[in-house]
Amino acid sequence: MDDSARIPASTSLSAWLDKLAQPDGAPGGGAACGVMLALSAALLRMVAEYTPDDDRATACAARLVDRRLTALDAAEADGVSSAELGAALRVPGEDPARDDRVRDAAIRAAQSSGALGAVGVDMVDELRLLREIGNPHLAADLAVAGEALTAGIAGASINLRANLQLAGAHGGAGDAQAELEAAVERMRAARDAASGIADETAARYEHR
Repeated sequence: MDDSARIPASTSLSAWLDKLAQPDGAPGGGAACGVMLALSAALLRMVAEYTPDDDRATACAARLVDRRLTALDAAEADGVSSAELGAALRVPGEDPARDDRVRDAAIRAAQSSGALGAVGVDMVDELRLLREIGNPHLAADLAVAGEALTAGIAGASINLRANLQLAGAHGGAGDAQAELEAAVERMRAARDAASGIADETAARYEHR
């Protein structure tokens, strides 16, 4: 795949969003999920850093640096998978190799979505911890982080399921099927947990 499909994490936000808005699929929705997860990790780290005198918060902040970088790396990789899938789908229908190319690219795209989702799944415990020990003055930021985490996980799950369906239409996911279906279930549980925490945290700001 041409290196032009890889959008470095160092790209400015304005340039990255401009690239996202173009009709070439690299980056696409999956990469956007990775950026949402990275935003969540950054906000969670801010909450952790504003939580003094607690070794658990200090350790959490250190882990969240790695989570953010991993999310950005996964977003970059997903842009490449998206471009590969787009190229496979553009193969003429009469080409006898098209089904194999689309199936294989769809499986790789599904696996990329699974890697993105796994970053989000791992972050739910950090969100849960900061709900318990985080600086209460940062509750609104914690809720925003939870919503971004929920959206990132949900989007990765949607893409994974869509790619699984596409692979199925072109011969099936084979040995990867069970692993990818299990990833969907993990993401579903993590999304629900993150959403619940975000809702509980935001509820304190509701007008009664």
